[in-house]
Amino acid sequence: MTALIAVPAWLLGSAFPVVGSPVLGILFGMLLAFLKRPALFDDGIRYTSKKLLQYSIILLGFEMNLFHVFEVGGQTLILMAFTLTAAFVTAYFAGRALGLDSNTKTLIGVGSAICGGSAIAATAPVIKADDEDVAHSISTIFLFNVIAAFLFPFLGHLMGMSDHSFGLWAGTAVNDTSSVVAAGYTYSNAAGNLAVIVKLTRTLMIVPVTLVLAFYTSRKNAASGKGSYDFKKIFPWFVLGFVAASVAYTFLPLPAALCGFLSQAGKFMIVMAMAAIGLNTNLIKLVKSGAKPILLGFICWVVLSLTSLGVQYALHL
Repeated sequence: MTALIAVPAWLLGSAFPVVGSPVLGILFGMLLAFLKRPALFDDGIRYTSKKLLQYSIILLGFEMNLFHVFEVGGQTLILMAFTLTAAFVTAYFAGRALGLDSNTKTLIGVGSAICGGSAIAATAPVIKADDEDVAHSISTIFLFNVIAAFLFPFLGHLMGMSDHSFGLWAGTAVNDTSSVVAAGYTYSNAAGNLAVIVKLTRTLMIVPVTLVLAFYTSRKNAASGKGSYDFKKIFPWFVLGFVAASVAYTFLPLPAALCGFLSQAGKFMIVMAMAAIGLNTNLIKLVKSGAKPILLGFICWVVLSLTSLGVQYALHL
């Protein structure tokens, strides 16, 4: 069922990459959630939204070249450290001030800081986020992705930014890969090339962030009596699969067509998982409670953008 929903979402998302297939998948799922469905679909929907989501992250590793980390250079990694920290700190304190629950704050924080939908997909099973948390976060990140794709090139020209500076800015401050590509190449080919490399390097931050969140969540649950601390149970094993796939893609002579197929399969599986999450989400409830997550997403987006510009200026990147 989720695969059937994912097909039109995938095709439309390919035609309109600024919107993206995952967003359409979750939207179609939420619309179909109004229809009563046979109970026999429930186990498959649950499996897709949890397990298949984890497997999809592993397959994304087949497009992650670890040499990109060295290619962007040490100074760019320093810039990334500042922007990631700013996004997480902002999500925590602004989210607390807005009265948002811990999972929504975390998902919007990682979605803003790392790579939009993929980071949310990787983090959700680690922190045991429910489907409505994921739906809030995906829809919030999507909104500012679309705005950034159109607004960033305009602001870049307005500020007279060089191709290098704009590439760094788009690569560190725009969330989803599709929007980074749109903003970067709208500005110039050179800016687009650098923005994509910075963005892919930023995506690798999924690994340490999910590990830290796994330990933190387990410790918090153990302290509150919700479960005991068990390293094997809390460890996000699928992240090791992501690392292994990245290593294989970087160092082994794998056919380019095979790696392309596997990474595309991973992206399609994410759309399936988003459709499953949409099927378990109450759209009316989501709209009624959507103002605060959107405000948090906006605050994180502004802080991230300004931090990237400020650090570039301070370090003369």
